Amino acid sequence: MAELLALMQAHVQALLTSPRDLVAYLAGGLAASFVIGAAFVRTMIPLRWLAVAGNIGFVVFGALHPQYLTLFVSALLLPINVRRALQMMRLTRRVRAAEVDSDLSGLWLRPYMKARKLMVGTVLFRKGDRADHLYCLADGQVELVEIGQRLQPGKIFGEIAFFAPDRRRTLTARCIEAGTVLMIDEPTLKQLYYQNPSFGFHLVGLVAGRLSQDVRRIEQRLAEMSPPR
Repeated sequence: MAELLALMQAHVQALLTSPRDLVAYLAGGLAASFVIGAAFVRTMIPLRWLAVAGNIGFVVFGALHPQYLTLFVSALLLPINVRRALQMMRLTRRVRAAEVDSDLSGLWLRPYMKARKLMVGTVLFRKGDRADHLYCLADGQVELVEIGQRLQPGKIFGEIAFFAPDRRRTLTARCIEAGTVLMIDEPTLKQLYYQNPSFGFHLVGLVAGRLSQDVRRIEQRLAEMSPPR
């Protein structure tokens, strides 16, 4: 035990006489604390920024100590974590702007979606199909066949099936004018939903708005069918 204490004391004295090693170990200690702190964070944006801070600390540690493997791995992860953090922050700003403007369009999701050209008569999905994509109409016209509703550019559609117990489409979507749709697949949608609470709330609000429209449409039809008093 005495030998261990003497060894630690000698190590501390060596650090105090070497500013370079002292800075390296301080940076490494801070980096380790950021990594540990990230384990207790539930949302993605602060987790990413803690990872960025940890990467920077380990880069300093690896460069000054030196530990080249630590330096290489941290320098490789740093731009990835910065890019992911900035992406999630941009998405959050777009979601908040859409909420403020009451914008139910999905064009702000464009960076996360893939474009698909449509010809007249193309059926994107049929009633009863299993949901695997969320869509946003960029240009052209799409008709929801069973209810005769025509969608205008900028509208998100196909989202309700993702929340249905059987994950089945409730309507058929057919292209009635050549155009382009933007698609986002289920894994990407889930990733955005779980990693960004603002996006999740916006998506739930969108679904609630669609269901309210359906309820009003049903009530209107029942009122038209009921005999006059």
